[in-house]
Amino acid sequence: MNQQPEWITVGALAHGFANDNHILAAVDDLAGRTLTLHFDNGWQIEHRFAAKTLCWNAVGEPASADLAYRATSVRPGLYLVDFLKQEEGRTHSVSLVLDLEQQCFTAVIGQMPSQAECAVDLFSRALAGGELTSVKAQFLHGSIDTPHTSNTPRHAPTDELIGLRNQYVYSTSEAYEHVYLNANFYSWQCLKGVEQGLADTDRCHYYKIADQCYLFVWREKIVPTLGLVLIDLKAGRSDGKIFGYQSADFSSVANFPVGSLAQVLNRTLYS
Repeated sequence: MNQQPEWITVGALAHGFANDNHILAAVDDLAGRTLTLHFDNGWQIEHRFAAKTLCWNAVGEPASADLAYRATSVRPGLYLVDFLKQEEGRTHSVSLVLDLEQQCFTAVIGQMPSQAECAVDLFSRALAGGELTSVKAQFLHGSIDTPHTSNTPRHAPTDELIGLRNQYVYSTSEAYEHVYLNANFYSWQCLKGVEQGLADTDRCHYYKIADQCYLFVWREKIVPTLGLVLIDLKAGRSDGKIFGYQSADFSSVANFPVGSLAQVLNRTLYS
């Protein structure tokens, strides 16, 4: 009889993904630059980049402390910048898709639930009419170094991934399969690795960044997890990160890079 596969913490997942992986090398292309992000909600936030740290501030306000960041580039002129910030005693994940060619950006701000929020069972969440996951993600858009207008290009939600069944090989030991079901949900299973045998269907979000290049974000409900990757189907790879609690005591967070060799296995067309 097969044993029941065990769910693990994000910290344990990070350990499994650590060796011999396919993450993109971090780049320091933005070092020495200041980019002002003009959000379509009216915010203006400056980001000043050094080689490995950045600081940010709302225009006219004091700057933040230096924060460690990771920047990668799946295509020329397109950067994924990821860092953590502290607000009101909680850690927030900030991921910026900087599209320097179109002078626009998408920001994803993620937050882990509290221990009390995680304790609410799925049946109660369903009866209350809420989402089953307690992980939060906010999506914001705008322009870079120029005021946002109605003509500013925008990374828009897309259905181009729906119907695809993709395989992602993250390392010699870790491989997963995704099936993109509809505008709100996808299914995943671990083919090989520390989560082998586990599978679920979770809340997700898709944005088209460029031709055959997509921002894919998922929010898991069993072990609170925020995953975020740029998927480049033309290059056959993905790169991004996973954010969650380091351990079951909710005392600290893990935020680690992931990258994969990506392959489309098949496509289902719905009539």
